[in-house]
Amino acid sequence: MIRINELSLPLDHSDDALRRAIVKRLNIRDADLLDVTVFKRSYDARKKNSAIVFIYIVDLEVRDEGKVLARFANDLHVRPAPDTRYYPVAEAPANLEARPLVIGFGPCGLFAALLLAQMGFRPIVLERGKNVRSRTKDTWALWRKKVLSPESNVQFGEGGAGLFSDGKLYSQIKDPKFYARKVMHEFVRAGAPEEIMYVNKPHIGTFRLTGVVAKMREEIIALGGEVRFESRVTDLLIDNGQVEGVVLANGDTLHSRHVILALGHSSRDTFRMLHRQGVHIEAKPFAIGFRIEHPQGMIDKARLGKYAGHPALGAADYKLVHHAKNGRAVYSFCMCPGGTVVAATSEPGRVVTNGMSQYSRNERNANSGIVVGINPEQDFPGDALAGVELQERLEERAYELGGSDYCAPAQLVGDFIRGVPSSEFGEVEPSYTPGVRLGDLSPSLPAFAIDAIREALPAFGRKIRGFDRDNAILTGIETRTSSPVRITRHHDTLQSLNTRGLYPAGEGAGYAGGILSAGVDGIKVAEALAKALLSDMDAAAALARAAG
Repeated sequence: MIRINELSLPLDHSDDALRRAIVKRLNIRDADLLDVTVFKRSYDARKKNSAIVFIYIVDLEVRDEGKVLARFANDLHVRPAPDTRYYPVAEAPANLEARPLVIGFGPCGLFAALLLAQMGFRPIVLERGKNVRSRTKDTWALWRKKVLSPESNVQFGEGGAGLFSDGKLYSQIKDPKFYARKVMHEFVRAGAPEEIMYVNKPHIGTFRLTGVVAKMREEIIALGGEVRFESRVTDLLIDNGQVEGVVLANGDTLHSRHVILALGHSSRDTFRMLHRQGVHIEAKPFAIGFRIEHPQGMIDKARLGKYAGHPALGAADYKLVHHAKNGRAVYSFCMCPGGTVVAATSEPGRVVTNGMSQYSRNERNANSGIVVGINPEQDFPGDALAGVELQERLEERAYELGGSDYCAPAQLVGDFIRGVPSSEFGEVEPSYTPGVRLGDLSPSLPAFAIDAIREALPAFGRKIRGFDRDNAILTGIETRTSSPVRITRHHDTLQSLNTRGLYPAGEGAGYAGGILSAGVDGIKVAEALAKALLSDMDAAAALARAAG
């Protein structure tokens, strides 16, 4: 297999253009090109109104592969293709009785359970929320009727927080073993569009994700696993530094010496339980801010110039960062092209925002978090849960500023920059439901964050024309950008620093940020658990032989 990097084609190229370009690039006959797979396709739109081209990375099979590679031995863009296939690290023996537990069924827990099931370990998944269909109904009840279900919402339930999002499937993690390809492959097998395997910034969209997640759950069950919904873990059984099982809210006890913690970043009650139990946990940096909305057409024009609206390019996105004079970094977060701002609280009396897009990305507004990085030493000193407590205080304040009925506080960008309250909407209509109340956002965040965002917005306007337009809308607040804690683990075994058999994983444990990286981390901990479980069985068998 040969890989060609940096193969450029015009935006509107014909279906057979790629094949002809490969034949020309390698100087071979068409008949000698046996198979072509697009590994990655991206485009460069940094220079507005200049010609946009697709840039391909392709893997291919040719006759006389060795001779072709020899001719291009000094060409860095023509190399042997790496093996990106996934190889299981273990296989459960037929006599296996021990069953691992997976707490949480977001992207991390989903892939941890799927991999364990595929290796034959028959995991038991414990998810505090409901299945995807029931959870969707409960989430819509908040958005449409202002009725919150604390155990079934944007944060909790099958699919985790990633379900009600843009379904973004890209990350900047290092991935030498190509675990991300495994994640993509499983999504496609479960019904996701095949293009996610090769487009530069793949996404699935919320409603398509629901069916994908449900089908993956069905595979876990078919392979001998269990998925138990409405099963909130309230306590861990720990004996002499070794986890022995869990206690559920209904009083049931499940025994296991191998437990994956895939909690998600909003399981605050579980964080407190772990802290009380003495499991090693520490505060970590995260970010706070607002959601900003612009007309998607404005973003398309600013980013793509004359190619705005081209069907092959879709809705444009952006990524921005500004280093403010007060030393704070302000950046865009979780940008959702053609999407909506959604109510994302999981607790009564609190308001949180997030962004979401469907696969089509055809809503009228673009939205993104505009957030400020904060850290424990400077901004929330105290114990490991100080960041959790800060989030709670800010979300309660946002609830009050929004009218104490789950509406969110909002302000026009121009008024925010000038420091005056807003009283009426401009051209940009906010998408947040159940609704927004205009006013002054400055009381909703610490002064340093307000100052940094006020400085950043005009700077972003110099990068994307119209970004700081007066009638763009800010909706508050965004606090759950990432987990406020890290449940620390050993680098090699991936087990808790002080609790054997406990595998902190994913976004809630501070080891991922987004669907793809969480899925990858789920694979990693599943592999680590499988190898440790087999090692424990071997050790027990050796002791039995020695005793007998």
